[in-house]
Amino acid sequence: MNTSPGSPVDLGVAAFIALLVAVGVARLAEMRLSRRHQRTLAGEGARLLPEPGFPFMVALHTAVLVGAGVEVLVGRRPFVPAIGIPAALVFVLANALRIWVIRSLAGHWNVRVVDSASLGVVSTGPFRWIRHPNYLAVFLELLALPLIHGAYLTAVLGALAHLAVLARRIRLEERVLEASPTYRAAMSHKPRFLPRLPGRPMGQSEPMR
Repeated sequence: MNTSPGSPVDLGVAAFIALLVAVGVARLAEMRLSRRHQRTLAGEGARLLPEPGFPFMVALHTAVLVGAGVEVLVGRRPFVPAIGIPAALVFVLANALRIWVIRSLAGHWNVRVVDSASLGVVSTGPFRWIRHPNYLAVFLELLALPLIHGAYLTAVLGALAHLAVLARRIRLEERVLEASPTYRAAMSHKPRFLPRLPGRPMGQSEPMR
């Protein structure tokens, strides 16, 4: 592997580290937006729920970004186009879905669990088809991002940890949402993460617990 200064490998690693930094900066901006929404929602009577697991979610996102960078630098992971290009495409599509979610939820969007169903239920945008498009997008993003430059260990461990964190978060969020008759009527019949195939009967919603 050519690692001399200015080599294509060095440029690729630098670009990947820059991408990780950009994602981290975007996360900080989203936290600021979320706090602003929390203040507005609180003024309208919505309640921010206690969430002991939230620090684990923040730690996980941070660990994936840092871990991917360290693994690529220390492990000298190469860019493998057969994996990196599809991963980059998934990353872009996942972020497009996240942006769509944020635009659709508008002032309801939050990184915390806020009981805002009394202020209206959003069933437009990706919520036409699934209940939790944001969690689908974030999971795919954090899985694909390390794979762009071969940080396979970070991708696998991060995905496993993410599944555990999301299971806890979704249980809490659905417990709050399902308490609203308006939400149940608009959303409970929809799948959680994957749109229902055309022609498939709607049937009953997925188990909540």
